Amino acid sequence: MHEWGESLMEPGESSGLNVSVADEAAVAAGHRAWWRDAVVYEVFPRSFLDSDGDGEGDLNGVRAKLPYLEDLGVDAIWIAPWFPSPMADAGYDVSDYRDIDPRYGTLEDAIALMAEAHDRGIRVIIDMVANHTSQEHPWFQAALAAPAGSPERERYLFLDGRGPDGSEPPNNWISAFGGSAWERTTNPDGTPGQWFMHLFAPEQPDLNWSDEQVRNDFDEILRFWFDRGVDGIRVDAAPGFYKTPGFPDADYGGDLRFLSGEWVGNPHWDVDAVHDIFKRWRRVADEYEGDRVLVAEAVVAGSERLARYLAPDEIHTAFNFEFLKVPWDAGLRQVINETLEVLAPVGAPATWVLGSHDELRLATRYGREDSSSAVGASADIPSDLELGTRRLRAAALLMLALPGEAFIYQGDELAVPSADDIPDDKLQDPIWERSGRTVRGRDACRVPLPWSGQVPPFGFSPDGATAEPWLPQPAAWADLTVEAQASDPDSTLNVHRRALRLRHEIRAFRTDDFAWRESPEGVLDFGRGPEVRCVVNLSGEPITLDPDWEVLVSSISLDGDVLPHDAAVWLAPRAS
Repeated sequence: MHEWGESLMEPGESSGLNVSVADEAAVAAGHRAWWRDAVVYEVFPRSFLDSDGDGEGDLNGVRAKLPYLEDLGVDAIWIAPWFPSPMADAGYDVSDYRDIDPRYGTLEDAIALMAEAHDRGIRVIIDMVANHTSQEHPWFQAALAAPAGSPERERYLFLDGRGPDGSEPPNNWISAFGGSAWERTTNPDGTPGQWFMHLFAPEQPDLNWSDEQVRNDFDEILRFWFDRGVDGIRVDAAPGFYKTPGFPDADYGGDLRFLSGEWVGNPHWDVDAVHDIFKRWRRVADEYEGDRVLVAEAVVAGSERLARYLAPDEIHTAFNFEFLKVPWDAGLRQVINETLEVLAPVGAPATWVLGSHDELRLATRYGREDSSSAVGASADIPSDLELGTRRLRAAALLMLALPGEAFIYQGDELAVPSADDIPDDKLQDPIWERSGRTVRGRDACRVPLPWSGQVPPFGFSPDGATAEPWLPQPAAWADLTVEAQASDPDSTLNVHRRALRLRHEIRAFRTDDFAWRESPEGVLDFGRGPEVRCVVNLSGEPITLDPDWEVLVSSISLDGDVLPHDAAVWLAPRAS
């Protein structure tokens, strides 16, 4: 059993984040933007709460559960796409950027949701899907009806095919969902036409961001939502917006998987000119009071390339995918160090995230032998859910103790596992069909939440509803409902509630103070100023906690001053 005494910052390791030049005046005046330390809860509206009994969640369901979110202690919610959509990809195929999908409600419902959230001190971030639209968007329908070279077609990426009859795609670019990134059109007279590009599904044609009308339109779309009370924009697929002129073939090194986190110099991902777009978006956000925030989803090759999106005149903050994807082991320390060191020069806070609607559920992932992130992994891989839940709770305390912003995906506060037993004929993720039914996709992490009761739909739909939830819920979730966990002081839900309450109460969590402390191998031990300390045990054996510090919150029940393996605590100095 390890023991250690006096704690010291290790030489050369990060002691905190700097403040960007753009923020110096505000900090000098005592102002700190809310998003620098916010805990944001991702709402996947189709699976959150069904208020009208049709089997799908909606905005009135979110409104009904605002007291739950307030009690949980989050500072903001991020709502996955709520725009009108044919749902070829869970709403990430938008047919109208200035309205709400009828299955979720109305624009008036959205405005009411934002007002009620603000009354409870909860800000609202929405998902902006601007790399592509739906095929059903009026812009794309106009482009199909217009001739080659027309202004309508210039909104998108239409090219002639290769080969003598144009029957081959314009280049070798691949789709994130498998296969070619090009789809051929049919002319009004029935003859084969040009090809259009889609980085994702064919139902999601990519916009041409070198076209000024596209840029102008999105300036006004951003203003439309900021004018209605939105506090922030999450920028979906940010590195994909701009493509290299001339559309040269890509060098994938013989690997045709969409490995965007490894690509450098790729002609359709993380192209330098993409930053001009986000400088423009930043200028729009800065027109508004209230610290409106831009958050990037930017899977790129390492922290240094990610930091380029976070220059003082670009996006405010970005998901940390390296932290999300690293296995549950001592390698977390290196990722934390690299993140803080790379972001310090640009003054951006780290944005820590462990789960989302695109990732394997944490309780399942952390219970597997390989605990790194994987999308659509085989349901046949065994998972120890008890171990996974234990690690999830420790990971939550680690993430919530780090300096910067943190995102929680709905249901992770309940330790809901992936629903790996969804029947094949119920799967809806386009990855399933695009992969030839070899990759099950992301449906397992999108199953509706369990709120109450002993049998499905677990309070997701109102009593007496005849429609089944859009994805089936496992019967084994009865012990994971909010109702069941709320009354259990040792539940995963209540661990999150205690941690979030302390995060609001302790001043150090609203600073950038951070320093590693001397610790045994495999133990992560850091302070957030002199007020609070986080210890995570990854050493493989129990450790004895420092007797000069008392436990504020623990990921599991402790036996005296012993912290077992795969557990975490927050500590405060004992009163002398």
